[in-house]
Amino acid sequence: MTLSLRAFLIRLFIGLLGGLNALPAHAQAPQVPEIAARAYLLVDVTAQQVLAELDADKPIEPASLTKLMTAYVVFDALKAKKIRLDQTFSVSERAWKMPGSRMFIDPKMQVPVADLIKGMIVQSGNDATIALAEGVGGTVEQFVRMMNAQAKLLGLKATSYKNPEGLTEPGHTTTARDLSILASRLMTDFPDYVGYYALKKYRYPGTPVANENNRNLLLFRDPSVDGLKTGHTEAAGYCLIATAKRDAPSVGSRRLLSIVLGAASENARATETQKLLNWGYTAYDAVKLFDGGQAVVSPNVWKGQSSVLKLGRPQPIVVAVPAGMAGRIQTQVARPEPLVAPFVKGQNVGFLKVALDQQPLVDVPLTVLEPVEQAGFIGRAWDSVRLWVK
Repeated sequence: MTLSLRAFLIRLFIGLLGGLNALPAHAQAPQVPEIAARAYLLVDVTAQQVLAELDADKPIEPASLTKLMTAYVVFDALKAKKIRLDQTFSVSERAWKMPGSRMFIDPKMQVPVADLIKGMIVQSGNDATIALAEGVGGTVEQFVRMMNAQAKLLGLKATSYKNPEGLTEPGHTTTARDLSILASRLMTDFPDYVGYYALKKYRYPGTPVANENNRNLLLFRDPSVDGLKTGHTEAAGYCLIATAKRDAPSVGSRRLLSIVLGAASENARATETQKLLNWGYTAYDAVKLFDGGQAVVSPNVWKGQSSVLKLGRPQPIVVAVPAGMAGRIQTQVARPEPLVAPFVKGQNVGFLKVALDQQPLVDVPLTVLEPVEQAGFIGRAWDSVRLWVK
């Protein structure tokens, strides 16, 4: 199938504005179990599809889920070599006196960044969070500005931060959908640091042993769970963002991301999250359509040094469909015509349109796998004539 260039560009623009793809109602979506929470969202990260949601765009207080963005900014500073893991930060009076969950550090200490990160993640320490914010941003206020700037860069359209730790404050809000984008990007952008979220226990020397357990109970219940973050305030209720990675036939491994907000208790948020994850893995199959780097289509290209343009994805193209329905998938390529060089590697050119029982499921953007440089003058002139008479 081909589209006019104008129609294609319009479709590409609309597609880029869209977020993750949800299974359409007419595709016989499996019934979601009853989840006792104010809002939830289940994302198949491998397939980049939403499997289930409830009030995913409703503004909520994120509580300590805020610390995912705090970590993002800190990890970004580490990646840019602005700070080091073995570098020590001082503990201010402000950090020391923070209410709520704590790592139990005090102004007499000089604490390595690596330990502050563990304290923020494992113990959800508000004191560790403030120490990191002051160490990276200079002041808490400047760090919050950095958080909001990063939120805009990530496309978190309904998120506004007022502090780095997540204590209740007017205007400090986000949504389940924004949290899913943030969590996915955190895992994708910082693979060297996300291992902190799988730590079951940690405490800084000299601090209480009773404070060492990670508050994410699923780390102790489900070996496939390797993150991410808990949160709780009176206003927010009990919240949990969890991610799990399990073996999947033909795909290798499959990662799901669950966001459960406003559960009734610490145990309830873990139980409801486990229910949602288990349902996602059993109700849906992950189906690999093409390998990473494999050409989905190789159409002719004009005025180029090569006669064909290889279009595909650098990573495997995987879709999630209701269990047992893999044989009912249809695919079709939509692309502009004519294709005129030059093309650079990674450039978006067209879509793989995936349908289930003839009903649209997901549009996967196709990118240029191998660059095609512009031909010389004679080659371009010859193709111009051929296009004119075509």
